[in-house]
Amino acid sequence: MLLKIILLFMLAMFLVAIVGRVLFPSALPPVLRKRKGAPRCGRCGRYLIGRGGCDCGGRAK
Repeated sequence: MLLKIILLFMLAMFLVAIVGRVLFPSALPPVLRKRKGAPRCGRCGRYLIGRGGCDCGGRAK
């Protein structure tokens, strides 16, 4: 009997997780989110590598 209760609880938690991911996709951790692409300079359009800014003085879009 206890095993059935545990299995039903786990199934309910699984369903809540699936519904939560469908309704609130932006609430996912950053590791699981889809990437938008490489950052680019807002001024000249070159790809930005590392944390520093672009040589032209622009910032990321």
